[in-house]
Amino acid sequence: MNVQDIVNTVSQKAGLDQATTEKVVGTIFSVLEHEAEGTSASAFFAKIPGADDLAHQYDVMAAAPAGGGGFLSSLQGALGGVLGEKAGALINGIAALKASGLDMAQIQKAGATLIQQAEAAAGPDLTNKVLGSVPSLKGHLGIADRQSGRSEDLPPLIAQSGTFPRHYTGKRYRHR
Repeated sequence: MNVQDIVNTVSQKAGLDQATTEKVVGTIFSVLEHEAEGTSASAFFAKIPGADDLAHQYDVMAAAPAGGGGFLSSLQGALGGVLGEKAGALINGIAALKASGLDMAQIQKAGATLIQQAEAAAGPDLTNKVLGSVPSLKGHLGIADRQSGRSEDLPPLIAQSGTFPRHYTGKRYRHR
């Protein structure tokens, strides 16, 4: 499976046009490229032909065009500079996804579908290892709980049933 197959599937399942989907997939891959470390990231990109090129095409750390952006752009640049490339890549990536005109539900649907397709192409272990090195991205894509797979963090009845009561917010119950 190559990157174009992934873009086509994400476009179809998330109900997005090809150009927007390509930008979303490229942006997420770019964040992974900048934030994920070591040979797992290299192996991940090697298993998905074209993913590296798409990440470079939508590089979240590329210089912004001159003469625009306003306060948010300035803030992103300052935070990226202060926090380093890794945090800057995530901040820029999330900003790019939001600037694409999609709402959070669309971003999460596209992100979840992308992760499913990446698991099929690169394997679930390698994909989860790469995603594990960028936990904040997983949270923004709405896949943190799905990907952790750690039922030991859940009370026994929830772990067995897989359903979450409304008042369950993680490792604790909140008071009503």
